[in-house]
Amino acid sequence: MKTREFDKIFYKKLWMLMFPIMLQNLMLALVAVADAFMLGGLDQNYMSAVSLATQIQFIQNMFLSASTAGLAILGAQYWGKRDIKTLDDIFSMAIRICGIVSVLFFVACAFFPKYLMLIFTNEPVLIDYGVSYLRIAAFSYLLTGFSQCYIVMMKISEHAGSAAAVSSITVVLNILLNAIFIYGAFGIRSMNVRGAALATLIARIVELLLAVIFSYRPGFIRLKVHELFVRNKQLSKDFMKCSGPILGASLVWGIGFTSYSSFMGHLGTDAAAANSVAAVVRDIICCLSAGISSAAGIMVGNELGAGNLKRGKTYGIRLLKLSVVCGVVMTILMAVSAPVILYFVKLTPQAGVYLKQMFVVLALYMIGRSMNEVIINGIFGSGGDTMFDMYSLAVTMWGIAIPLAVAGTYFLNWPVVVVYACTCVDEVGKIPWTLIHFKKYKWVKDLTR
Repeated sequence: MKTREFDKIFYKKLWMLMFPIMLQNLMLALVAVADAFMLGGLDQNYMSAVSLATQIQFIQNMFLSASTAGLAILGAQYWGKRDIKTLDDIFSMAIRICGIVSVLFFVACAFFPKYLMLIFTNEPVLIDYGVSYLRIAAFSYLLTGFSQCYIVMMKISEHAGSAAAVSSITVVLNILLNAIFIYGAFGIRSMNVRGAALATLIARIVELLLAVIFSYRPGFIRLKVHELFVRNKQLSKDFMKCSGPILGASLVWGIGFTSYSSFMGHLGTDAAAANSVAAVVRDIICCLSAGISSAAGIMVGNELGAGNLKRGKTYGIRLLKLSVVCGVVMTILMAVSAPVILYFVKLTPQAGVYLKQMFVVLALYMIGRSMNEVIINGIFGSGGDTMFDMYSLAVTMWGIAIPLAVAGTYFLNWPVVVVYACTCVDEVGKIPWTLIHFKKYKWVKDLTR
């Protein structure tokens, strides 16, 4: 194949996958933006409390992501092989696992919200607001796992645009309901944090209904109920072989990442508020690398599953280079967004100072985040090379970043910005290790049977 023709095919595939996935991620991030800006416009503590409370959802998403990772990795390869029967089995398996996870998190948030909030802060006002939020939001956590399975299945079966459409409709609805319930309108009184939770719940119900309806269109993969009660032992082993290391890595990363918010919560309400805003902006900008990462996993996975190992390897090398470019773009976006954000969020002067300092740190963090997300989550995962992430996180996050942040927060009384910088060191520290592992090409592997 001529180079120009190859380039055309590559970039067309990348764009067709990346853009809808990036749009979907952006739309989801906008919900957090709406929560932060709308609640922050009323009271800084509303925003801080919800930001801490939603760390529970973050932990749930960590388990769900690990579960749907098996669906994404194996699904992309079997779709490349055009083995629909096996794809149906994988879908059912993911639904079972995600259903169990969703039920467990619903129970925890519905019945033990105060104990969960005490993990993240000792500020009574933040605990009270957080409890009010979780008691309603718990019901949305019951639905999330099922809708995520449907959306991942759409992405890997060449319906990324439909997945983006479902997410976009859901997000627009969530934001509109946020405005109504948080501020009060159409005869509804202002519900502040409870309004944000109720808006999320209704949006999640609509999301699942839309995903199920979409799945009945021609060419889509839909759940076959009878398959839920059939267990394919060999496929289950393959699924767990892919998902198990990712779950381990997710636990290592997710618990560590959640602890970062806990550190900020224990440094005071101003630090917690600044961290809430910084996290929202970071997540919006990182939609770019997340889109490329998901596209990388599907593109490379499709080629590997179809037996085109050489082409899959070539795609991976190109995507690595793109991750660097993406990181530079994200750094620039982070740097220029700082002065704009302060105009839209009601913060105390001290919280505003913290936020400016955090933005400087995040600007330096973005290249590492982009490269690691695309290479580790996208390229390595496409070929089932899933153990590396856990090893690297164990060293860089738990061996370096967290011990430094703990020392600075609880023993050495370091400035907030220094503690925050400690929480970002892991992404930068992984870069050399990631590049060395990439060159071993353990990820160039056909996982289908």
